[in-house]
Amino acid sequence: MAAEQEQGFVVRDRRGGTGPDRLSATSPAASGIQPHEQATSSDPHQGSGIPVTFSSFVISLGSSSLMLMGEQLDPQQPPMPANLPQAKDIIDLLSVLEGKTTGNLTTEEQAVLRDMLYALRTKYVSLAAK
Repeated sequence: MAAEQEQGFVVRDRRGGTGPDRLSATSPAASGIQPHEQATSSDPHQGSGIPVTFSSFVISLGSSSLMLMGEQLDPQQPPMPANLPQAKDIIDLLSVLEGKTTGNLTTEEQAVLRDMLYALRTKYVSLAAK
């Protein structure tokens, strides 16, 4: 009797067409961008002077790890308390990135990643030994 009362679920394929229950792919509601954000976010690099590259990404992660190890990168900012477990997580993330990108990086990108990992590991080991 329970099987007779059970109603299944209905799957509707909304990928094709522009029916009443399908949002237009170009509408702001479909993309999740509010109308005022849509005009200002056409260029992701607008407003930032530095283009996002693999090397700048590695440097950004490395800087975050250094700050988590108590390094004061900006003298205008107060120093952060050391958080070695989080710093180690970033170092491990960069290590995974090194392994996964082997053979796919330029010489410069390899050097940036290798040197950053060396500096971070050296600092981490010296702080962890204290």
